[in-house]
Amino acid sequence: MSRRRITDYGGKTCLVTGAASGIGRSVAIQLAEEGARLVLTDRDPAGLESTTQECRGAGAPVLESEVLDITDHEAVMDFGDRVVAAHGAPEAILHVAGNSAWGRPDLLEHRIWRSMVEVNLMGTIHVIEAFVPAMMAARRPAALVMVSSAAGLLGLPWHAAYSAAKFGIRGIAEVLRFDLAPYDIGVHLVCPGAVDTPLVGTLEIAGVDRSDPEVAKTADQFKRHAVTPEEAAATTLEGVRKGRYIVYTSRDIRLGFAAQKFAPPLYNLAMRLLGRRITKAAEGMLP
Repeated sequence: MSRRRITDYGGKTCLVTGAASGIGRSVAIQLAEEGARLVLTDRDPAGLESTTQECRGAGAPVLESEVLDITDHEAVMDFGDRVVAAHGAPEAILHVAGNSAWGRPDLLEHRIWRSMVEVNLMGTIHVIEAFVPAMMAARRPAALVMVSSAAGLLGLPWHAAYSAAKFGIRGIAEVLRFDLAPYDIGVHLVCPGAVDTPLVGTLEIAGVDRSDPEVAKTADQFKRHAVTPEEAAATTLEGVRKGRYIVYTSRDIRLGFAAQKFAPPLYNLAMRLLGRRITKAAEGMLP
């Protein structure tokens, strides 16, 4: 296993997807403050422009800033070709872009399953296809950082569609960390728990009316428990520096994963209790 890794982002070409908001925006800004050379993408033009200007204001060169739909394979491949031709292979990919939806199995529509897979899993694959071969050919210390989720580690209730994609990302990372080690490319799987991002306000819960006061109450409880995007971004970048494979943004996810492996009865009990709590919270809002 390679021992060479990125410990300083200064002067490094770093690609950040999902840079318009949340963790992606915070990652981009913190990289800018460390003097990285940035390539930024998101599908939100206004948010991406805001992040770009803030990064430039911090003195960082933004080599490319492009509105991009990561589900569009042809567009992502074309973007990768243009970036590599103009600036060389990136030394770090921080793939943050994704979406989320929850729901009871009987209420999950097919479009939700498809969206979770197309954005979170296939989007990740498209980014890998577009950039990793050039990183391998460059043969220099580099990092491939993919944001999975606590739902990529744990059997969280109501997360079946989301977990389908996030467990898939975990599977890709588990293989690539060995495949890419001879090329000095470290693979890092970020597994956030609760993070207070704009996604909290737009998250679709199948069969649940988001305007219901109980939903707002639950969202407020979530926010009180959540870490900030800035904290999650700092933990992610430090995890890469320290060569960690799985990067946890909160201690509860680390403990939950440990319980799954070493204390299955405790883990099973926790998941059952969480399922009951979610179902109770949704009572009166579901068919």
